[in-house]
Amino acid sequence: MAQMVEMEKLTPMMRQYFEVKNQYQDCILMYRLGDFYEMFFDDALVASKVLDITLTGRNCGMEERAPMCGVPYHAVDGYVARLVAAGYSAAICEQAEDPATAKGIVKREVIRVVTPGTIMDTAALDAGKNNYLCSISVGEKGAGLAFVDITTGECAAHEIDQEDFTACLLNELAKYMPIEVIMNLRGYENTGLVQDIRDKTRGVVRNYYDWAYAQDEARKKAAVQFGSLEEVSLGD
Repeated sequence: MAQMVEMEKLTPMMRQYFEVKNQYQDCILMYRLGDFYEMFFDDALVASKVLDITLTGRNCGMEERAPMCGVPYHAVDGYVARLVAAGYSAAICEQAEDPATAKGIVKREVIRVVTPGTIMDTAALDAGKNNYLCSISVGEKGAGLAFVDITTGECAAHEIDQEDFTACLLNELAKYMPIEVIMNLRGYENTGLVQDIRDKTRGVVRNYYDWAYAQDEARKKAAVQFGSLEEVSLGD
C-alpha cells in the first residue's frame, strides 16, 4: 500500500472495503457508493492516472485521508474497458441491499470481475482478431493448454510433453496470441518461463498455485457448466 493502513482505526465502511479488497487483490476494486463506483488507496492512485480522473481523498478513520477517485455508475462500462485496455482487471462491487432499509453498513458483494480475456464489451475489442484467454497447467509430464474466446465461443485444447517443452509451448502461444494467460506456476516466477510467455504474448499473465488447478475442483466446475461429467475427461 502506498499509504500505511491501520485496520483497527478504519471506519466501518472502510473495513468492509478491505474485507472485499482482500479477496480481489489482483483487481482494481470499484466499490459502489451511491451513484458512483469509488476506488481507494493504491487502486485510486492507479485508476486516477489510467482514467485521467481527479484524485481526491476521504476520511477513513486515520490521520491521513484515503486517496479516492470515482466514476458514475451509469458510465462504468466505459471506464472498465479503459482499465482492461491498460492491462488491469476490475472487480465490480455492488450494493446488495437497499440503503434506505439497511441496518448499519450496506451489504456489498462483487457481482462480476472483468479481465482482458473476459471482457464482453465489443466496443472495446478489435473486431479483426480473436480475444483469446489461455489457461496453462504445467505438470511433471508436460503441460495442458486451453484457449477460449468468450465473445465467439471458439475454443481449443492442446497437450505438450517434456521434449522441447519451452519451444513447443511458445509456438502454440504464438498461434493464438492470447490477450491473457493464467497458469499454475505461482512461486516459480524466476524459472524464466513466465517471462518468456510474457515476451511472446505481450499479454497479461496471472500465476496461481497448483490448488487452483485441482482436478476435484475442476470436475465440480465442469459439472456446473455442462450438467454431466460422464463424457468429460480431465486427463486421467
